[in-house]
Amino acid sequence: MSPQVRHLIGAVAGSAALPLVYYLTEAGARALRAAYAAFRPAPAGLGYLAAVAAIVVLLAAWSWLSPLAALACGLPLTAAAALFAFDLDVALDLAGRLPSFAVPTGQPVGALAGEPPGALAGVTGLYAVIGVLLVLSALLPRRRRSILGE
Repeated sequence: MSPQVRHLIGAVAGSAALPLVYYLTEAGARALRAAYAAFRPAPAGLGYLAAVAAIVVLLAAWSWLSPLAALACGLPLTAAAALFAFDLDVALDLAGRLPSFAVPTGQPVGALAGEPPGALAGVTGLYAVIGVLLVLSALLPRRRRSILGE
């Protein structure tokens, strides 16, 4: 496989993973918040965030072939995190324009208290952590990124 094809596949995979990571992170944050407020365990929140972790691990592992996989997902998440940190009103306005998707609980993401999708995860810094980890995994030297130790 040529490097151009690997980079193209990486960019497409990272771009396809971005909405999954965005909405699953938000669903996990909401499930954790609801469980915290009700003083009960949050297996759904753990499940959502475990799915996000699995996607992030796959994208970071792909980085040894093409760093574009991690960058295509990590850079927009990092930018969203910066927007939530520096201009919350603009971030909430942009998030409010995103479609809401129903999560397995039947509650659409963004339906709690009229918050747009991404608001809770953005305000709590989850997008910053995930985005920065993905960007750093892509920027590491190739010899450190390789799981084969080449």
